[in-house]
Amino acid sequence: MSRSALIDNVTAMLSDAGFTVSDRCSTRPKSFDIAARREHDLILVKILGNVDAFDGPTGREMRRLGTYLRGTPIVIGLRTRDENLDPGVVYFRHGVPVLNPDTAMDLFVHGVPPLIYAAPGGLYVNIDGDVLADEREERGWSLGRLASELGVSRRTVSKYEDGMNASVEVAAHLDELFDQDLTSPVSVMDGAEEIRDADPTPEDPDVDPEDRPIVSLLTRIGFEVHPTVRAPFKAVSQEPEGTETLITGHSAFTDAAVKRARIMGSLREVIHTRSVYFVDEAGSESVAGTAIIERDEAAAVEDSEELRDLIRARGGSPEA
Repeated sequence: MSRSALIDNVTAMLSDAGFTVSDRCSTRPKSFDIAARREHDLILVKILGNVDAFDGPTGREMRRLGTYLRGTPIVIGLRTRDENLDPGVVYFRHGVPVLNPDTAMDLFVHGVPPLIYAAPGGLYVNIDGDVLADEREERGWSLGRLASELGVSRRTVSKYEDGMNASVEVAAHLDELFDQDLTSPVSVMDGAEEIRDADPTPEDPDVDPEDRPIVSLLTRIGFEVHPTVRAPFKAVSQEPEGTETLITGHSAFTDAAVKRARIMGSLREVIHTRSVYFVDEAGSESVAGTAIIERDEAAAVEDSEELRDLIRARGGSPEA
């Protein structure tokens, strides 16, 4: 299957699952292909045939964007090296959860989250330690008795009850012993917290010299600016109180700029933010909901409220 066909299939699947899906981010380079929202859930999706193409810089940018835009970065792919990704398993690349299309279908369409995740050494599941301890005590089994049944040490059983995850084989053995499911789903939509907690959000990249004038402008009027490298916009800018988030771009008003502004306008509707494109000389006031503002005009803006009013007049407001 071609990558373009795979993107079309994933887009259709998310639409069937009730997501509003953005236009495809067709600019290069790009950290994600589409954004999709269903009620309060926002996902930023990278779609690849071979997930080995997902590199560290792209992973770090997707994780930053997930933090700043309050969404979950996800990779959907078919294979790694010469092996297909297994259904029902969450993989990780550079801190971002990776699913195959069947796993994504189960999660988003059928509401069935994955139970297994891949980590160095094999496949693992989350054990509900409290339930395990209750079941063991109800049977009157000691830690040693359960350890003997599982073929592990007493200390290992104690760790399972304290929340340590177990191999798929051990989890299956536990299910057989107690005749019930003791596993809990992998929290894909919560950003796979058990992975993220050990790997904090990466720091922002350095500001590109050509971006500094716009970064300085936004900083002066009260925004915290987070530059991007691979996104279809140059930066995500936030007011400290979290009352306003902007995605911004800038360049001459060319056909390429219009294309980027259109993509930003589509993303704006899904992400629930505002989008603005700064140019030297404007050919229109807005493109697909993205406000077009000349640099000289922007330089005269005194505070964030004035910029909000200007963007609202040019590009409208995102849906709540």
